[in-house]
Amino acid sequence: MTSTAPADVRPDPPRPESAADLAEFGYRQELHRSLGRYASFAAGFSFISVLTTVFQFFAFGYAFGGPVFFWAWPAVLVGQLLVAACFAELAARYPISGAIYQWSSRLSNPTFGWFAGWIMVIGQIVVVAAAALALQMVMPPIWSGFQLVGGDPAPTSASGAANAAVLGVILLVLTTFVNVIDNRVMSVINRIGVTAEIIGAVLIIVLLLTHSERSPGITFHTGGGAQAGLFGALSVGSFTAAYVMIGFDSAGEMSEETHNPRRVAPRTILTALGAAGLLGGLIVLGGLLAAPSLTDGRLGVDGLSYVLTSSLGDGVGRVLLTDVVVAISVATLAIQTAACRMLFSMARDGRLPFARRLARVNPRTGMPSAPALVVGVLAAALLLLDFVSPEAFLAIGTTCIVMLYLAYAMVTGPLLIRRLRGEFTSEGTDETGAPLFSLGRWGVPVNTLALLYGLLMTVNLAWPRAEVYDPAGGHWYFQWFTVLFLAVTLAAGAAFRAYRRRPSAPAPVPEPTVQEATV
Repeated sequence: MTSTAPADVRPDPPRPESAADLAEFGYRQELHRSLGRYASFAAGFSFISVLTTVFQFFAFGYAFGGPVFFWAWPAVLVGQLLVAACFAELAARYPISGAIYQWSSRLSNPTFGWFAGWIMVIGQIVVVAAAALALQMVMPPIWSGFQLVGGDPAPTSASGAANAAVLGVILLVLTTFVNVIDNRVMSVINRIGVTAEIIGAVLIIVLLLTHSERSPGITFHTGGGAQAGLFGALSVGSFTAAYVMIGFDSAGEMSEETHNPRRVAPRTILTALGAAGLLGGLIVLGGLLAAPSLTDGRLGVDGLSYVLTSSLGDGVGRVLLTDVVVAISVATLAIQTAACRMLFSMARDGRLPFARRLARVNPRTGMPSAPALVVGVLAAALLLLDFVSPEAFLAIGTTCIVMLYLAYAMVTGPLLIRRLRGEFTSEGTDETGAPLFSLGRWGVPVNTLALLYGLLMTVNLAWPRAEVYDPAGGHWYFQWFTVLFLAVTLAAGAAFRAYRRRPSAPAPVPEPTVQEATV
């Protein structure tokens, strides 16, 4: 089914048991099963993309939390590891594209699962736009010629926001093209990018720590533009960590393209999050320790780009920033790929408008082309908000986090109910005959904490703080942007489902059978 490919993208066709395993869920093997363990890890790690997200939101975290915002990092990492552990169990039992949608549907009911998938895919499209905007944080510092619009590169300025949109649209054109070509090409680019990102992250950590200007004790200071008190500093400062540590479920999204997904996906979900969490935390710490000044205001505006070029010199700093550009590009590609698989999975069940077209897979490339175009166009349209106001930069970033956190809770919630009813089994074996990944007796406490953490963070992130979302005043719609966007998303989803049930409407494709898999 696939042809010759580089290492880790294996040339052998899917083994009969892979197709049979997928057939148990009522699906045919259409996507090319060509990804190995490292490619699966890269899918999750590149969505998280620690360099992309830390460089994009470090300035925000420091501006509103001061140095103490660092401590929000380990707290968010622990919370997300609880969620990832639950997802690892589900990835072993339901190795299907459209992970969040498929898991929620099988744990609850088709309607609830549909809304989880709907919220997730809209959130993923917003994440694609947010990731593409990150180029503005690193490309102008590399070379002023990348500031194509106006003269102020700060993303909070009118010209900086507009330039971010221009750079983002150019990147989306490239990632959409790659997402149409072939999954082997996509995987090769992804793995090379992730390798470069890991090497770059390690170098940045070493160089920052060896150029420290102060001791780690500074992380106990609020300072900067911190919110009222320690709680305010940590709650708003946690936005940075929350934005970074999402998307680890992408390894599950790629299950239908992965060899031995029941064994591989659970492990790569956890390792991708663990590696990104560790590297990101050290980068944040290193940036705080190596910054030339914590009080001149630049750290809360220019962020880590300012630290690299000021502390390490323009030459070394720009080389490392170039590596960050690679990470941002690969992250945008990976996030778009994950959104494409979610659209494909829902369309395959006839659950979206234009389902037949969205579910079509090119037999030569093994890629669903229509979803890539849809995600690229919609993400580019979101970027145009940056021409309206600089506040859109933050609004887009925080909205995507809330959407994904809510979708995650729509999986961990039904899973907890199943556990409490004794309906979630740990029995079964993976492709090698080993027992499936399971939390065992820790399942209920871990799942409970994961759900509580997710719900609390969703409320924290969506809370309409005027000083955060509309600091200049006069833009109430930006202050309430996340809440309004979520409301519109739910209303649009409800309207579509109501339309499908109209007697005069064409008969919809039957709802998929929701049942436990034989594992």
